[in-house]
Amino acid sequence: MSQHIEITRVFHAPRELVYRAFTDPGQLAQWLGPEGCSVPRESIEIDARPGGHLRFVMTGPGMRSPASLVFTEVVENELLAGQMEVSGVPGAAGPLRMRLRLEFHDQGNGKSRLELRQGPFATGQVGAGARSGWDSSFTKLDALLLARQRQLSEVINEQQRCRESDRAQDHVA
Repeated sequence: MSQHIEITRVFHAPRELVYRAFTDPGQLAQWLGPEGCSVPRESIEIDARPGGHLRFVMTGPGMRSPASLVFTEVVENELLAGQMEVSGVPGAAGPLRMRLRLEFHDQGNGKSRLELRQGPFATGQVGAGARSGWDSSFTKLDALLLARQRQLSEVINEQQRCRESDRAQDHVA
């Protein structure tokens, strides 16, 4: 019996920042993978366009799991979808082949909603493992997005202070 997982998650960050966290290799390396696993930056290749790809290798204690996604649909800041193949998944007999669909929605007030659908999975156990992995990864993504928001706020505040200082100097001159 095959199954799909569906996850809806609200992030306290604009949709564009969340989308970028999925398409920027440096950011992906910081959050992708459940707690205890990592995706080394040097293993990530991404070409986010229809016919393009995402490739990476997830590693963890006693595990090495190469993954490849061929994008079938890409709408910047709105949608990433494609066919995925993952090898080395604990509990899976051989490579897993599935579809992955990520929809990014603006929630207003600087928030966004991600809707993920992935599958089919051959067993409920593998699907439950995937759900758990995404949930753990999204906890790390929350922290990354919060840090990015703080950095942006600091830059904006610094720019505002510089403009105010320039105006004050213009009035003195």
